[in-house]
Amino acid sequence: MNIGFDVMGGDFAPKATIAGAILAQKSISDKDRIVLIGNEQVILKQLESENADSDLFDIVHADEVISMGESPTKAFAKKPTSSIAIGFKLLKTGKIHAFSSVGNTGAMLVGSVYSVNAVQGVIRPATTSIIPKENGGVGVLIDVGTNPDSKPDVMYQFGILGSIYARYVHGISNPKVGLLNIGEEEDKGSILCQSAYRLMKDTSDFNFVGNIESRDFFKDKVDVVVCDGFTGNIVLKNMEAMYRLMIKRGLTDEFFARFNYENYGGTPILGVNSTVLIGHGISNHMAIKNMLLHSRDVYYAGITEHIREAMEQYTQGRIFSNGDAS
Repeated sequence: MNIGFDVMGGDFAPKATIAGAILAQKSISDKDRIVLIGNEQVILKQLESENADSDLFDIVHADEVISMGESPTKAFAKKPTSSIAIGFKLLKTGKIHAFSSVGNTGAMLVGSVYSVNAVQGVIRPATTSIIPKENGGVGVLIDVGTNPDSKPDVMYQFGILGSIYARYVHGISNPKVGLLNIGEEEDKGSILCQSAYRLMKDTSDFNFVGNIESRDFFKDKVDVVVCDGFTGNIVLKNMEAMYRLMIKRGLTDEFFARFNYENYGGTPILGVNSTVLIGHGISNHMAIKNMLLHSRDVYYAGITEHIREAMEQYTQGRIFSNGDAS
């Protein structure tokens, strides 16, 4: 496969992005190839400074860069020769099979929706975060910021998307899905949570186990935690802040070391018609390496195809349940 990478995005580009790509290249097989997208002269100069062989990579030149502070929609339209825009052109035409960036997150979301489009039936694509478990495994938190104003039917679909990701990428058979709430009882929480619960409680689309409180995040009660993007983003950043505080105070151990975002690198945008990953703008070379390797794993897991199949069944089930088909 061809792994596309925007080397111009992020706070520490191109030094960190190129260094991460070099590390990733050493870990992939001969059938995989990393495609560096950005200013060709900058890329070649940085590869030379790292004593890396440029022949080990494909390089696609891009004249422009969408900076972190630019309006995603306007920048994507006004900068068709930016590294992000060109990356999506390559993805849409099949010249690369996955595309990753630690640059402007909004532009990556815009590119995903308007270039490769959402999978038919998916209301809103979503992003995830890994939750380290006490038992050594991992869980999935969905959504972590893509959809701050989610509606109940969108939250329901998060259960489908998160289950597929947990099963096929993280190897969790029949993932247990919980709805993040302030109590375990069905009638607890906001109107959004109560409405989402009613949609989920009798579903056969995923293994719903009820409400879950945040204090049970790291236990084995649940594998996929569903919440709106506003709540998920706060939870994610709180976990990151606690990890940094513990490192600063010298309180980390083997379990808490697993909260380091560098271990995971980036998150796929679930629900679009290709493999697209986004990462932290502050990503260093290790985080970038792991993001590129994760993009490979997501592609080979066939996540997009599994989501298409699930959404076909979901849509058909809704038609039959509404009495619109004989």
